[in-house]
Amino acid sequence: MAHIHLTTFIAAPAKRVFDLSRSITLHKKSMAHTNETAVAGTTSGLINKGETVTWQGKHFFKTRQFTSAITEMQSPLMFTDAMTRGDFKSYVHEHHFKQVANGSIMIDIVDFETPYGALGKAANSLFLKKYMEKLLTKRNQVIKEYAESEKWKAILN
Repeated sequence: MAHIHLTTFIAAPAKRVFDLSRSITLHKKSMAHTNETAVAGTTSGLINKGETVTWQGKHFFKTRQFTSAITEMQSPLMFTDAMTRGDFKSYVHEHHFKQVANGSIMIDIVDFETPYGALGKAANSLFLKKYMEKLLTKRNQVIKEYAESEKWKAILN
């Protein structure tokens, strides 16, 4: 199983960062380079506990679909999404938010497992984990950009 742990400081209130992280619209903007779009479930607005979203985008030269459900949520501290359908054997992403004096700390903890046994493990080691870290880092930079400027108002208002 692959494990990713990212920590991002954002000079904005944790509640704003929490909501931007749940925004379907902002996720689409952060993944525009993969043509990722929400095609089923919650396809706009803020996703909430018990809701699902199916994303469709181009990754590794192939159009893929990934459905995840929000399985846990404690506003504005954390939420968890878990894959219900997709190319991974398993995928769980915990999003944590901590208010600090000058902003907030956003922590992503992702655990995923690929199918195909030893071949899947080799893919993780060679490129998949790095690819996933790069996607998450890009997404976090877009959240940071919106949260720290006036852009967040266009997403959350």
